[in-house]
Amino acid sequence: MTLYAAAMDVGSGPPASLQTGKLPAILLAELLADLPAPPAEVLLGPRVGEDACAIEVPGGVLVAATDPITFTAQEIGRFSVIVNANDVAVMGVRPRWFLAVILFPSGSTQAMVREVFASMQGSLAHVGAALVGGHTEVTQAVTQPLIVGQFLGLAEDGKFVATGGVRPGDVLLQIGLAPIEGAAVLAREAAERLIGLDPVVVGAALAALDHPGISVVEQALLAAELGASALHDPTEGGIAAGLHEMAEASRVRVRVDLDSVLWFEPGRAICDALGADPLATLASGCLLAAFPADRANAALQSLAEHGHVAAQIGTAELGSGVCDADGGPLTWPGRDEVARLLSDKTDGPA
Repeated sequence: MTLYAAAMDVGSGPPASLQTGKLPAILLAELLADLPAPPAEVLLGPRVGEDACAIEVPGGVLVAATDPITFTAQEIGRFSVIVNANDVAVMGVRPRWFLAVILFPSGSTQAMVREVFASMQGSLAHVGAALVGGHTEVTQAVTQPLIVGQFLGLAEDGKFVATGGVRPGDVLLQIGLAPIEGAAVLAREAAERLIGLDPVVVGAALAALDHPGISVVEQALLAAELGASALHDPTEGGIAAGLHEMAEASRVRVRVDLDSVLWFEPGRAICDALGADPLATLASGCLLAAFPADRANAALQSLAEHGHVAAQIGTAELGSGVCDADGGPLTWPGRDEVARLLSDKTDGPA
């Protein structure tokens, strides 16, 4: 479960409306703090920075994750499967069983429904998983198709990797490029604002769901096999939020070399054209992995041998938060840039 370090508005006036995107940190932290202690079989429950839970069962450890797709109505079947599969895989567990609550707005057609199911099935085949249940409904409660997906996996050996496993001295690797997901969403949802951009760049962003792709399932499973101490797939808030989530969950400070970040150049070009910060833009397709220092080089070599682009971008040390190579603080984004841009598009300036 992830959150942003954005403060809630306070004062004597009327309460402010919540912005689109994740809940403010203060509110979510309060909600989590009020939860009763989990049962003994819950090995990893809802915590800042963690996107999945781990529950001990007779056959091993059940890992489960859930996420909605709300930023776009296009390709939502694919987004729902891959985003939720990533959240299980970064625990070092293969995603196997998928459930989906799918809500269609009034006026939806059979063709629309078939398209969503075909998209889901194609992505499930890609990650080697199956649709095992859920709920479908046409309702006036939504104005565009909405999917809330849930993925399950089983660690039969009882082992899993948590986001909060980073230790002082660990090396942080970025596996894959960023921002891939943000590029794909913005190329679709903000197309009219990209008219002056090179069509080749826009075309590459539109194709980004396939090339380079937003799945990190195989990369995460390989990193776990190579001895990663922590894994995290940055989504809302991009790499910047992902690093903060790892630091917060692990109670360490992360020092990041921003010059070493691996960019999906069409995504960075789209961010530049729209006035967005690529570090704070939807980043599915990128994986953050922490390794003990004596294993990092071997991990980089093995990842390259398996065809995965990767680089060392930081280290962990005593302290808290995230800083750049010179020690300057790196801000935890209060809102993902995609959410900001699409909200501005519909609601006017924020």
